[in-house]
Order: sequence, then C-alpha cells, then structure tokens
Amino acid sequence: MAGGSVSECKEYLFKVLVIGELGVGKTSIIKRYVHQLFSQHYRATIGVDFALKVINWDSKTLVRLQLWDIAGQERFGNMTRVYYKEAVGAFVVFDVTRGSTFEAVAKWKHDLDSKVKLANGNPIPSVLLANKCDQKKDISNSTALMDNFCRETGFLGWFETSAKENINVDEAACFLVENILANDKGLPYEESNGDRIKLDQETVAAESKSGCC
Repeated sequence: MAGGSVSECKEYLFKVLVIGELGVGKTSIIKRYVHQLFSQHYRATIGVDFALKVINWDSKTLVRLQLWDIAGQERFGNMTRVYYKEAVGAFVVFDVTRGSTFEAVAKWKHDLDSKVKLANGNPIPSVLLANKCDQKKDISNSTALMDNFCRETGFLGWFETSAKENINVDEAACFLVENILANDKGLPYEESNGDRIKLDQETVAAESKSGCC
C-alpha cells in the first residue's frame, strides 16, 4: 500500500540473437557494442557465445541485453532451436561485400520465425544489419530495395553498420530495444507508476546522457 514499496527502477533481461552466415561480422558487432572493441582476428564461433550489455535506458528502466552469438555453420542448424528459446529480439547480419550472405538472409529469417515467437504468437522483433559498410560493396542495397525487402520478409527495419568504424551499431541496438520494450507495454509496472511519469520527465532529461544512445 505504501508508495515506498513500489520498486523505483524496473529491470529487464532481454535475450537477443545475432544470426547470419559465417564471417559476416556477428562477433565483431557484439564486441564493438558491448566492449567498444574491434579486432581483425576472431576465430569462428563454435556453438554459441553470449555477451551482456547493461543499458540505463532512462531513470526508471535498466535493461540487461544478453546477446547470443550463434554460429553460422550449417552443421549446427539442428541445434539452434534451444538457442532461440525465449529470445525476444534478433539481429540478422549480412556482409555487403558478399552477395551470397544477403541471399541467405531470408532463410535465416524463416528459420527464426519458425523456431521462436512472442507470447502473443507474433514473430519476435528483428532488425537487418548490412555490415562492413566501410568496404567496397558487392551488392547494391539501395534504400528502396532494402525497405521493400524488409517489408516483404517482416524485418522492423535495417541499418548499414560497420563494427570496424563503429557506424550505426549503437543506433541499431537502440532501435531494437525500443521495439522490445514496446512489446512489454501493459505490465503492472507501468500501471503502478503511471501517476508518477510526469514528475520524472525532468529526471529523464537529466540522465539521458547515460542512456543507450
């Protein structure tokens, strides 16, 4: 009953998958986002690896993002269902310097949609990353073409990224987390704190510098 018993900060743990063909830069994107590092030399991820990114989303919301790096090797294909379990969002990555990796995107998206769904039965929010955009392109991913592709295959949107040059990695992650949080609307937390939101707007503005963007 007492106001003080309501938790001041809502904490979330979100499992997010990073999938795509071998060598498209999935591990590099995660390392860049979580550790602000880029290394030219990664061994192929065998099986699964995951990293944790903690985001002060706003003064009331702490998001822990568990990024699962799933191997691109086809021989692991039959193991992916267990990795996909309970995921609430995904990045599908391709390499703009290798057209074949873009051709595989639809297959990855289909695989994802067939193995994991939100509680309401909808596909989990997913974002397409056109990685290595700092290098010479093998495919013409014009905006209109990509927008159309995303509509047809059910992606929320797409970003040209470069783990090496740190282009759009944070922006893409912010966009995905925003959509994941939108799916969580209507939780008791929102109801109990609804009357306090106005009071906190200034605090949010003051603290936004430590936020995700």
